Amino acid sequence: MKKEILEALKQNKGKFISGEELSIKIGVTRTAIWKHIKQMKEDGYDIDAVSRRGYRLIQEPDTLELNELQIDMKTRLIGSNLIYYPSIDSTNNEAKKEAAAGAPEGTVIIADEQTGGRGRLGRQWVSPKGTGIWMSIILKPELEPAEAAKITQLTAASVATALRNVTGCEAGIKWPNDIIINKKKVCGILTEMSAELNSVNHIIVGMGINVNVDPEEFPEEVRSIATSVKESVGHEIYRKEIVLEILRIFEDLYLDFIRRKSIDKSVEICRKYSVTLGNQVRIISKDKVVYAEAVDLTEDGELLIRNEAGEIEKIISGEVSVRGVSDYI
Repeated sequence: MKKEILEALKQNKGKFISGEELSIKIGVTRTAIWKHIKQMKEDGYDIDAVSRRGYRLIQEPDTLELNELQIDMKTRLIGSNLIYYPSIDSTNNEAKKEAAAGAPEGTVIIADEQTGGRGRLGRQWVSPKGTGIWMSIILKPELEPAEAAKITQLTAASVATALRNVTGCEAGIKWPNDIIINKKKVCGILTEMSAELNSVNHIIVGMGINVNVDPEEFPEEVRSIATSVKESVGHEIYRKEIVLEILRIFEDLYLDFIRRKSIDKSVEICRKYSVTLGNQVRIISKDKVVYAEAVDLTEDGELLIRNEAGEIEKIISGEVSVRGVSDYI
């Protein structure tokens, strides 16, 4: 019932709607409406309640709970099935379980807190409660396993564009999976896959975005390289708006990729917002470090570098890290 009441209030946002009208519209008593409105106010919704006029929604809390997202969701596939957790160890872990149990493509797992968030190469990702977007998407494309890495570039393009659209910040992309603001990391992307020899069972793409995280909430060892959207723009941001914009853009780019078997649209965005291309970088693998110039991205999203001998090489994302020569980017 809360969803129906909230939807009616949002449709009339800034205007009063009577308890009688709500009760007729939803098919419950006015007392039931009053009880749910009371609970919503306790949950953080700013709602005017005026005798003989009814109820008026003034402001919504910064929440990622399902009713809020479902009402405003504009996508068809991505987010068609939403699963929300107040707290969870890792949205990627849960997404893998859901995918194995038959969850449909486009399922989104989202949480207000992660207690065991992970980044690439097994690194920890700190996910404070109520301050970020900790989200994973289940995909089941008909792809060769070698093509799964393209999803990372597609996701990076989606997140950077969404952050720019919603907040106006100059989000950039550090190849292959980091989103950067003011030379610091604001988002990491983790793509994981279950596959057979020649086919993909499912791909899980997870993202952790520091939206309203305060600097002191970051562990001391990462404070020099981590930031949040709030720190960049100077005020708190409604996380829901960013989530909806990411899913909208992601769906457009993903369905285009599946239809045309090309991520050229995503690659063009990654080029446009790249903080890697044109710079001297370190390519760090398990057994060596290579210094080179980042030259371009291929049509498949692989990094082209010019090595110290002046030769052009192709770097495929995976068990490598790319860093600036003297700092993070």
